[in-house]
Amino acid sequence: MPVPPGFSSPFHPRRRDMLAYIGVSAVGLAFAPAARAQTPQAVISARMGDNQSFDPANVTDIARQLARKPFVPQPNDLPDFFSNLNFDQYVSIKSLRTPIWGTEGRGIAVEPLHRGFVFNNAVDLYLVEDGTVRRIGFDPSKFDYGRLTPPEKLGDIGFSGFKLIATPSEGPPFDFAIVQGATFFRAIAKGQTFGATARALTLKPAEAKGEEFPAFRAFWLERPAVGSNGITIHAVLDSESTTGAVRMTFRPGDMTIIDVETTLFPRVNLEHVGLGGIGSTYFYGPNDRRNADDMRPAVYESSGLQMLNGKGEWLWRPLHNPETLQISAFVDNAPRGFGLLQRERSYEAFQDDDRRLERRPSLWVEPLGDWAQGSVQLLEIPTDAEINQNILTYWRPKAPMAAGSEVPFAYRQYWCWSPPERPPLATVATTRVGRGSGGRRRRFAVDFSGDMLGDTLPADLKPVLTVGPGTVQNVKLWPYPERKTVRVAFELDPGNENACEMRLILEAGGKPISETWLYRWTP
Repeated sequence: MPVPPGFSSPFHPRRRDMLAYIGVSAVGLAFAPAARAQTPQAVISARMGDNQSFDPANVTDIARQLARKPFVPQPNDLPDFFSNLNFDQYVSIKSLRTPIWGTEGRGIAVEPLHRGFVFNNAVDLYLVEDGTVRRIGFDPSKFDYGRLTPPEKLGDIGFSGFKLIATPSEGPPFDFAIVQGATFFRAIAKGQTFGATARALTLKPAEAKGEEFPAFRAFWLERPAVGSNGITIHAVLDSESTTGAVRMTFRPGDMTIIDVETTLFPRVNLEHVGLGGIGSTYFYGPNDRRNADDMRPAVYESSGLQMLNGKGEWLWRPLHNPETLQISAFVDNAPRGFGLLQRERSYEAFQDDDRRLERRPSLWVEPLGDWAQGSVQLLEIPTDAEINQNILTYWRPKAPMAAGSEVPFAYRQYWCWSPPERPPLATVATTRVGRGSGGRRRRFAVDFSGDMLGDTLPADLKPVLTVGPGTVQNVKLWPYPERKTVRVAFELDPGNENACEMRLILEAGGKPISETWLYRWTP
């Protein structure tokens, strides 16, 4: 059984932190069970349940049918014994069963995940084999509960999600994806450790009325062909505001690629929708040491937000852990890609023997089709604990989604060490921030690295730096050709302002030779 998303075994997450993470609350868990005939699970099993023929179009029809009905909350049917487990107790539950398809040479196997701790909601898991649907039933004899004594006569309580395991013909098996909690899923490239988390759908984050968390209701997992390196999974998601049909194709390897195709069926007008959502952690680092009473020099899973906008401009926004909630919007038309990247791959940068933060995946999202007008949204949430995923980014379409409409969209994810498409320019290696010469002034050092910054630097190389509001002083450029690096140092004087937006680029011959560095300073 894997550690829940975003957490490592040496840490003991609090239940309230995990509830916030997986998108439920005490209120959401308190709904009384609805009559079975009214549940989405009943609709699902009647349309494409056990021993029925599988048709991908039926997944879409189920979501469409559910959208015409009032929302029915998940029943609170998990025995208290499991919902009251603490973190350590939950992760002590081990699966005894051989992973599904694990001995068939299909390249990918599946392990259903137990319910418990904060993973209370049940999802139906169906296998699709030779065109026929087969439901996976829960059996407590397939689990080792260690020192725990679960209730007798449990019955079929279902599962909380599943894990995907690569079973290559050569080399040992390795976990590469986990789908568990709300509409969250995670993946890694070979050799990495789990970090950033994707969301199949994000609704109304950071709004005064509270975020809405859709949840998966059921999955259909198609049996891979022998020797294949991919698996296709279909799902239905549901929430108060919308339903959706999702098709995900996972291909593990040195770079794990996931294609996501979704059709939404809004029950109401959707004004604030997030597509391609990514959550991650930034606790402190070279540009933000507010919570740095720690022997480690830095603690973060992702170092910054990379964007390739519709005009072909590469943008880099370092992350930080602010004093107050910060929401940034990067307006664009037909974006070409965005993602949260872990650019720091040096063990020395973190000195963390347990979490190995330098091995966390970068996640790059590439829209498939025209996403039209909108903005990449970035939420930076204050946190005093490194277990919290306090960073969220997503694409927010400008046009609302009307009730009763059908809205398709698709994208490709690259879970990787470095994205396949990278700037043909110098990139930002490090952003450092510290106390300035006096008052509220702050000193900045931004390092750009790239082959073009090696032995022969352009004679007219210069930094182009703008700020508003506030002023910048003492701008200096320090070349280090032996490291193929140029440092731009300067001092920010915010005056009486509480937020200053900065933009920095290296130019030569009147043209950019670096990506664009963006930064918002706040006290």
